[in-house]
Amino acid sequence: MTETTNSQVGATRRMLSKVPEVTLWFWIIKILCTTVGESFADWINTTLGVGLNLTALLFTVVLAAVLGWQLRLDRYVPFVYWLTVVVVSVTGTLYTDILTDNLSVPLALSTSVFAALLAVVFGIWFVRERTLSIHSIVSTPRELFYWLAVLVTFALGTAAGDWTLTITGWGPGVSVLLPAGLIAAVALGWRLGANAVLAFWLAYILTRPLGANLGDWFASPTADHGLGVGTAATSVIFLVAILATVLYLTRTRRDVISAGQPAAVTPAEPARERLMLGYYGVVAVLAGALLVWASAQPHADTSAGDEESAPATTSLAPQQTTTHFPASEITKFRTITQDTLTKVQAGQQNDAKTRIKDLETAWDQDQDTLQPMDKAAWDVLDSQIDHALKAVRANTPDPVTESQTLTTLLTSLG
Repeated sequence: MTETTNSQVGATRRMLSKVPEVTLWFWIIKILCTTVGESFADWINTTLGVGLNLTALLFTVVLAAVLGWQLRLDRYVPFVYWLTVVVVSVTGTLYTDILTDNLSVPLALSTSVFAALLAVVFGIWFVRERTLSIHSIVSTPRELFYWLAVLVTFALGTAAGDWTLTITGWGPGVSVLLPAGLIAAVALGWRLGANAVLAFWLAYILTRPLGANLGDWFASPTADHGLGVGTAATSVIFLVAILATVLYLTRTRRDVISAGQPAAVTPAEPARERLMLGYYGVVAVLAGALLVWASAQPHADTSAGDEESAPATTSLAPQQTTTHFPASEITKFRTITQDTLTKVQAGQQNDAKTRIKDLETAWDQDQDTLQPMDKAAWDVLDSQIDHALKAVRANTPDPVTESQTLTTLLTSLG
C-alpha cells in the first residue's frame, strides 16, 4: 500500500470510523462486557428459568435490532457501539451453551469448530479487504466482517474457556490467572514489535475467558472460593460499571480520533514481527504444557457428557439430606425428580425434559443457601442431578439410564 493510499484511508477513517480507538479504556470496557455476557446469560437462563433456547432466540432478535442501529449510524457512538458488544457477548455465550448443554457437543469439538470458523471469517475478510485492522472499519462490508468476527470470538472464547476449566478442574479465582497471564504476554509481544493486528485479535479472544472467569469468581458462592455476589448482583455491578465508563467516554471523547488527528499507526518491521511470531509460538506451547500438566493432576472431572465421572459415593443416606437441608426444599426436589421419572417410564420424553428443567432451575437458585450447609452432601447431589440432566437430555435417551440416574437421585433425596 502506497503512502498516498495510507493517507486517503486515514482521512476516511477519521470521518467515518464506526469503532473506538484502541486505548486502555477499550480493554477495560471490553472485559466488563464479557463478564456481563457470562453472568447475564446465566441469570436469564437459570435464575429466571427462561431456558437456553428461548433465551438465545430472544437475544438473537435483540442482536439483530441493536446491530441494525449500529450499522445505520455514520460515526462511532459509544453507547450504541458498546451496547452492541454486550449483546454480542451474551448471544455468543448462549450459542456455545446450547451446543454444550442441549446438543451435548464436546467442548473440544466446539472449540475447534469455532476456531476454524474464525479462521474462515478472517480469511475471507482479508482476501476481500486486504486488511483486518480495527482502524480500517470505514465501510459497511468491513463493519459486517468485524461484527461477525467479534461474534465468533465470543463463542470461541466461551468454548475454549469452559474446555480449559473442564480439563484442569480449576475453580473461580485461579481460573482468572491463565487468560490474564496470556493477555499480558500478548501485550508484551506487541510492545516488543509484534504485528499489531495479530496482537489485537489474540488479546480480543483472550478477554472472553478472562471476563467469563471473572464473572464466575464474583458470582460463585464463597464455599466454592468465589466472592458470593451471585449472578444477578454481578450483572448489575458490571452493567453499572459499563454505563459509567460509556458516559465518561461520551463526555470526554477519549476514544475518538478528531478529524485533524493523525492515525496512530506504528511502522511495520518485518524482521521484528517474525521474531515476535516465534515468541507467541513459544507462549502457546508453554500454555499448552501447563494445561496438559494441570489436566493430569487429581481433580473433579466436570466434562460434559462424561458418564464416567460419577462420584465414589453413588447415593446419600436420606437422613443426611433431611438433617442438613430444609425439608421443604428436599421435598420440592424429590417431587420434581419423581415427576420426571414417571414421565420417562410413560415414554413422555419431551415432558420429562421440560420437567427436569424445573429441577435444574430450583437447584441452581438454592445453591448459595444449601451448599454452605453441607458441602459434601451438596457435591454428591449436584453430581447426581448433573448426571440425570445429561441422561434425560441426551440426543438418543436410554430409558434404562434415565431411570437409573433418577432413581439414584430419589434415594439420596429420601
